[in-house]
Amino acid sequence: SEYNSETLSSRFRELAFLNKGLRIQLTDERVPDSQMQEFYAEGGIIQFVEFLNQSRQKLHQDVISFTTELNEVVVDIALQWNDSYVETVSSYVNNIHTHEGGTHVSGFRTSLTRVINKFVIETGLNKNFKESLQGEDIREGLAAIISVKVPEPQFEGQTKGKLGNGEVEGITSAVVGEQLTKFFEQHPNVVKKIIQKSIDSAVARIAARKARELTRRKTALD
Repeated sequence: SEYNSETLSSRFRELAFLNKGLRIQLTDERVPDSQMQEFYAEGGIIQFVEFLNQSRQKLHQDVISFTTELNEVVVDIALQWNDSYVETVSSYVNNIHTHEGGTHVSGFRTSLTRVINKFVIETGLNKNFKESLQGEDIREGLAAIISVKVPEPQFEGQTKGKLGNGEVEGITSAVVGEQLTKFFEQHPNVVKKIIQKSIDSAVARIAARKARELTRRKTALD
């Protein structure tokens, strides 16, 4: 069968990021004088997030990362916000890319929203903004890698690209809640920047919704 070197190199790069210290070498011997490519990431998924954010303006300098094992499930997460309006979250289970997400991603999202909203109140940054931030507000400009190791994963979805294990949701949520709280308590300036960006996003979302409602009312009156 025909191998595509681009596809292979992109998969090997991914594997090197997901497995800290793993060295993969690729040479395409079909091409004369082909250079060997080497894939190696000593920093693991921290470097993966830096790779995702390389052409973007970072909101905070250091990538937030943690690895925790809970009930035989290893949760490895790295995240960093940038000043863009897009969310770039990639998730993996046992090195398999879960394109459709799953319980590990929903556990991450739920906990992230809860933790940030808790800090909004604690920092007093909600003086002029009385509503709760929604997940989409907080994840605007977020680049993150969620990589979990699960002893017996159950995959669902059309392409088997979605994790279905219910227990992984609670585990991921607990780990994210504990680790992010700890990080933000130690780095109050970082959490303030994230909250400010999230509030700006929420204000824009609410303004857009009001504009739509106004247009609908006008149309109805016409």
